[in-house]
Amino acid sequence: MNTKQLWNRVCMTDPKAVKPITGKQYSGNSPKPYWIVERLTDEFGPCGIGWGFTILSERFERFSDTDTLHVAVVRLWYVMDGQRGELEQVGQTKASYVTSKGSFMLDEDAPKKSVTDALVKCASYLGFAGDIFSGRWDDSKYVAEAAAEWAGRKREADPQRREWLDARKAEIASAKTGGELKKVMAAAIDVVRAQGDQPAEDELNDAFAAKLAQAKPKEAA
Repeated sequence: MNTKQLWNRVCMTDPKAVKPITGKQYSGNSPKPYWIVERLTDEFGPCGIGWGFTILSERFERFSDTDTLHVAVVRLWYVMDGQRGELEQVGQTKASYVTSKGSFMLDEDAPKKSVTDALVKCASYLGFAGDIFSGRWDDSKYVAEAAAEWAGRKREADPQRREWLDARKAEIASAKTGGELKKVMAAAIDVVRAQGDQPAEDELNDAFAAKLAQAKPKEAA
């Protein structure tokens, strides 16, 4: 049993789903929470059926007349391969504070942010956005690799791309002459190379090779 199958599937984050950390005494990046929700749904199914969460407790902690912290404890549950798993984490948000310019701030969304913070932390222990939490996102080369990987995934999931590619492969398979085959192949290759779609080019080459292999026995006869 590969115990890191799930981790390996979900650890790479789409750069478009990453945001810089703001309002903290430290810098860095974090995954967009709703993207994590989408990824949980991709893996486990609809929220409330394949996964979900429970707010176990909430409280406000007052540190001074102006500084208040909201704290939430959240339990994430999920079902994988017929087994239910659970994780608990703590999230926190400044509910009231004084800014560096002396203005008093009250964040009415603090409870919601604390719950979201805890939920994302729970998901990270399953590997979701693991590249960010493990520090790999600090490597610009890795970020470029992640961007290329996610661009490829989105291409693969595009139904119009699949429809176009299947149509070109059908044309290759039904070509009656060598001249027609070369014409169809050349036109299709020009399109995918212009798009930088190497997987599509590989599929077309496989279809072309299969057509040539099919034609050889006929020529020998």
